[in-house]
Amino acid sequence: MTSPTPAHASRAYDAVIVGGGHNGLVAAAYLARAGRSVLVLERLDHTGGAAVSTRPFAGVDARLSRYSYLVSLLPRKIARDLDLDFRVRARTVSSYTPVERDGRPTGLLVGGDERRTRASFARLTGSDREYAAWRRFYAMTEHVARRVFPTLTERLPTRAGLRRRIDDEAAWRALFEEPIGVAIEEHFADDLVRGVVLTDALIGTFADAHAPSLSQNRCFLYHVIGGGTGAWDVPVGGMGALTDALAGAARAAGAVTATGHEAVRIDTDGRTAEVTYRCADGEGVVAARHVLVNASPRELAALTGQAPPPPAEGAQLKVNMLLTRLPALRDPEADPREAFAGTFHIAEGYAQLATAYARAEAGEPPTAPPSEIYCHSLTDPTILGPDLAAKGMHTLTLFGLHTPARLFARDNEAVRGELLRSTLAQLDTHLAEPLADCLATDADGRPCIEARSPLDLERDLRLPGGHIFHRELAWPHAQEGTGPWGVETEQANVLLCGAGAVRGGGVSGVPGHNAAMAVLERKAR
Repeated sequence: MTSPTPAHASRAYDAVIVGGGHNGLVAAAYLARAGRSVLVLERLDHTGGAAVSTRPFAGVDARLSRYSYLVSLLPRKIARDLDLDFRVRARTVSSYTPVERDGRPTGLLVGGDERRTRASFARLTGSDREYAAWRRFYAMTEHVARRVFPTLTERLPTRAGLRRRIDDEAAWRALFEEPIGVAIEEHFADDLVRGVVLTDALIGTFADAHAPSLSQNRCFLYHVIGGGTGAWDVPVGGMGALTDALAGAARAAGAVTATGHEAVRIDTDGRTAEVTYRCADGEGVVAARHVLVNASPRELAALTGQAPPPPAEGAQLKVNMLLTRLPALRDPEADPREAFAGTFHIAEGYAQLATAYARAEAGEPPTAPPSEIYCHSLTDPTILGPDLAAKGMHTLTLFGLHTPARLFARDNEAVRGELLRSTLAQLDTHLAEPLADCLATDADGRPCIEARSPLDLERDLRLPGGHIFHRELAWPHAQEGTGPWGVETEQANVLLCGAGAVRGGGVSGVPGHNAAMAVLERKAR
């Protein structure tokens, strides 16, 4: 990475981008390719933010997507526009959910092909009713996805305009007006099937199925519209492959990237701005026509001296693991190579999710923490060194739900350890062998497992409250106070291009694209 010399620091840039996460890199690449002079200031010694690949285990050649791990919301348009050398692979299985029914281990497999999915529903529920309901429900969400996803890289539609575009009143009511729990309970009768559907409304969002705020609906919407299909894909080479490609595209177009440079203040009169930064050599100031902030709304407020937004609270436990082998399952019909290839749901029945939420809302860690796992290396073995792959080793990524930051406040390390043990115990109830027996060890003989709480994410990545979306997700349409692209702020030449922008959240590049388009649109006018 390059750093600004005194000559760079003394000149005025068309755009200074605060934060070198994936959205900031998208904005940098678009603006530089349009002929604008661009400087990216990144606090850490590397770009990528939460979308990075790292080797977390000492002496072990496995590059894990440490924080963000799957891709759905990245529009192909961005990859094409920026000529990115980046690929994704589809997972062969959508999900597998183990459960015990009538004293016997069984489960629900979604994926493979229609025949097998139908048979799995029938085996679990005893009829074809739930499968037919599943097909109807997801036909509805796919219709919404096809209509909504293309709008993410356009000017914000009005609420009425988006409703007309969707052109399905039942879908609009189910997703935009009533708590998602209403639609789930109307469509499905089986508790496990209901839970599998609900999980998309809870990833990164601490809410009940019937929360009147509809925060769970907004989370659900963003999880089912990706790519116009709702499919979640595996980034080849790990998530860092995407941000490496974006950083390369930005530099190739002429953007200057300064790592180890922390922006500490933005001063602006609405037409020109100055960004004060701190680095190893001291403090400096750089001038810009526009400043794009690839950080949280809270960080934006601190940089500009504005009143901070309401506090955010993350609610997830992220666990990375390396195994010597995939564990066998108690369900005799489940192949571990299929079950772990998609999303492996643990303790995510509908009633279980409600119980876990109620307990966490009361300030206590869930006794049966809900979580989901997937195995990156089954779809993309390139993240493993040749020796590890030859030995049949695999990664596992676990994302725990309903673990809000407040639970960790009294003792982060102790509560994190408690929840990790409880979560793995829930997984073990569905395994024919303990997961601990399958864990690899690092060069120092320690088990290859690491856990991150919301407080850890706040400390390491400055995510407010550890919230992976920076704040609650917003509807993908214009609201009071939003500008035409959903990235505008009170300062005319300061834009928010991070996950906290309207249509932000997830690994999408959408806020970065939209902030760049807002700058270019203003210049054209």
